[in-house]
Amino acid sequence: MMQLSFSPSMRSLTISSSNGFADLMKIKIAARHFSYRTIFHAILILAFLLPFVFILTAVVTLESVPNCSSSLGCLGRRWGPSFLGRVDASERLVRDLYMILNDVNTAVIPKDLELPDSFNQLVLEMKNNQYDARTFALLLRATMEKFEREIRESKFAELMNKHFAATSIPKGIHCLSLRLTDEYSSNVHARVQLPSPELLPLLSDNSYHHFILSTDNVLAASVVVASAVQSSLKPEKIVFHVITDKKTYSAMHSWFALNPVSPAIIEVKGIHQFDWLMKENIPVLEAVENNKGVRTYYHGNHIAGAKLDDTTPRMFASKLQWKSPKYISLLNHLRIYIPELFPNLEKVVFLDDDVVIQRDLSPLWELDLGGKVNGAVETCRGEDDWVMSKHFKNYFNFSNPLIAKHLDPDECAWAYGMNVFDLRAWRNTDIRETYEYWLKENLKSNMTMWKLGTLPPALIAFRGHIHPINPSWHMLGLGYQIKTDVESVKKAAVIHYNGQSKPWLQIGFDHLRPFWSKYVNHSNEFVRSCRILES
Repeated sequence: MMQLSFSPSMRSLTISSSNGFADLMKIKIAARHFSYRTIFHAILILAFLLPFVFILTAVVTLESVPNCSSSLGCLGRRWGPSFLGRVDASERLVRDLYMILNDVNTAVIPKDLELPDSFNQLVLEMKNNQYDARTFALLLRATMEKFEREIRESKFAELMNKHFAATSIPKGIHCLSLRLTDEYSSNVHARVQLPSPELLPLLSDNSYHHFILSTDNVLAASVVVASAVQSSLKPEKIVFHVITDKKTYSAMHSWFALNPVSPAIIEVKGIHQFDWLMKENIPVLEAVENNKGVRTYYHGNHIAGAKLDDTTPRMFASKLQWKSPKYISLLNHLRIYIPELFPNLEKVVFLDDDVVIQRDLSPLWELDLGGKVNGAVETCRGEDDWVMSKHFKNYFNFSNPLIAKHLDPDECAWAYGMNVFDLRAWRNTDIRETYEYWLKENLKSNMTMWKLGTLPPALIAFRGHIHPINPSWHMLGLGYQIKTDVESVKKAAVIHYNGQSKPWLQIGFDHLRPFWSKYVNHSNEFVRSCRILES
């Protein structure tokens, strides 16, 4: 490589080879000016040497020399091929590959094309059949699309299996219910009056803290009651009103008769034992339970007509959640009749059966609701998509004229599961009538106004009657979000396993289940013999 160097006195210019063996030319420079003759000779020599410089850089590039000894050599190696009109082989390969893939992307895949079952098989067939680049690209595209379809179908199948698991009764819980029902018929202690006669006046004593729980799950009810009593600073002030259906009444009564939670007071009552429910005509709820279209919607084939090609797994999961049979259960709608079922009570806390109480809830009875009926946690103040960013538009179909006319899509939603109800204020409203009216309208519209259970009509009925409470009282989403922050769970007063992954199911989240299972009475002989949480 050529090198140019000036003398320290700047009076001479030397042109030499890079190996230092020979000086090709030495030009002396005048102190004040260059002569025309000197400049002419310099230009002539440079014109003679420059072609050799470019030829040398081309040779270096062709021979793929790993290192370059000078900045001029590196520059030649980088730009020389371009000056000579050459294109790097790797660049040409990428360009050709892109052209092939672009062509194959719009090509029609033959229906009779045999596809490999694995990548290894694809490579083996390529070697054996000596595919050209286009054939290989077409085969690769068809194979990838096949795998994508199989993965998508597997995801939908997984969601269906999870839905079936979430809506079925685990073997252990079914065993527990049967054993307790048998005990009710054979053991006099399982049939003792709850509460004992001398405590009956306390069931309507408003100086006590009254909880209402509506469920047909004995194990879940036992955890709710046990966690509330154990977390309370005043357990002697607690009164639990447990409401269940006729088929579960014997088992539920047996459990609390044989496993008392003193000093708290427990009342177990079946729907059939409420005089008001038996005397009052409730055609709306009967229609909900008996309507053929409703039953088909909740109990029918959830795959047929689902148009899986037009939906995403997440949308499909949401639709399955809407189809839980619990949403047509009278037990689930019963909360709207609390003022009539408990005419002597003034303030109560309503709990779902998938909650755990971790802190004393006594301050809730001192909470001033400001004349409102329902103290609830709002669910529009968070960032997660599943739980705490819900507005009316997430629950209602605003293409329905009646919905669009009466509701605001951006209105904040709130949560069922842990609610403080001022029954005195409630009795002065038309909340029940509004609830029943919208249920009727939704049935008339073939359930096109909303799909999801009891919360949508409640969102309408309680409009203007909600008092927001601090979110630390009620943490939601433990049955939805596997990434739930455990530290936040520890700090919450009530944690709610709303969602499919209930803690008593095998599909429950393992790291969140201990917050629930620690309140299961593992010393109970029926719990042990039915292998609860083991099956």
